[in-house]
Amino acid sequence: MKMKRIWTIIGVSDVPGSFKWYQSLFGQPETAPGHDHWGQIVDTDGTVLLCLHQWGAHEHPTLMSPDDGKPGNGLLLFFRVDDYEMALKRARALVDQFEEEPHLNPNTETWEFSLRDPDGYYVTISALSAPQQSRPARRRPNKRSQSIKESR
Repeated sequence: MKMKRIWTIIGVSDVPGSFKWYQSLFGQPETAPGHDHWGQIVDTDGTVLLCLHQWGAHEHPTLMSPDDGKPGNGLLLFFRVDDYEMALKRARALVDQFEEEPHLNPNTETWEFSLRDPDGYYVTISALSAPQQSRPARRRPNKRSQSIKESR
């Protein structure tokens, strides 16, 4: 057996509401989840980014009730995005306050920020790649001045 993908499934109180929230955060067109109790946030290439499962539906032991534990305890939803600046603007429209303001993560060397989703899960959005460091322009020898110096 070769592992191909992991589907992160979180328990939520309102699948359609959380579905809309994550679509807004990721800049996706608004669509409805597959069911009132289940939805998958999917990237444009079909990759499942996150699954939302109604608390108590289908009697899954760890998804029975948010009262059995604090949602998100021991879990960090960490998403790498290729449109960081736009994601930042979208996130500011979704919440009144960030858990962590935008900052450069010294470990990944990428910009990131963190917020809470409607169910209290801690969500971190990180730029896909590190900012390009500007390098000083290389000075090219001035051929004209060299030829003047050589002719002396």
